[in-house]
Amino acid sequence: MYIAPANTDLLLSEAQKESLYVKLVEQVNKDFALANEPVDFDVAITPINIKMELHEKVYKLIQYKFGEYLNLLYIIDVPEKEIKSLNGGDLSELAEQVAFLILKREWQKVWFRNRF
Repeated sequence: MYIAPANTDLLLSEAQKESLYVKLVEQVNKDFALANEPVDFDVAITPINIKMELHEKVYKLIQYKFGEYLNLLYIIDVPEKEIKSLNGGDLSELAEQVAFLILKREWQKVWFRNRF
């Protein structure tokens, strides 16, 4: 049964433990490319670097390309309810939370594809 990890660090360590980390990185690259916002993370990227670079990318999208940010969330299929529940007071913190939601949804896709 799929149980969503509680934070980004747990999610990335679980992906590594199940040998699905490379697939997760590939899925992130694929969906960002579909949204015309390519990130091109190397499959050898470390978990701390993907966390930081994804946070930076989301931060810039929210700040400078809000329409593209919304399109990205739609393409990745991040639940709208979860986005609306976030506190948007601090833009950096919001970007970090959204990056986690993106990784959580991407991990769910990879996990299910691997299981079924």
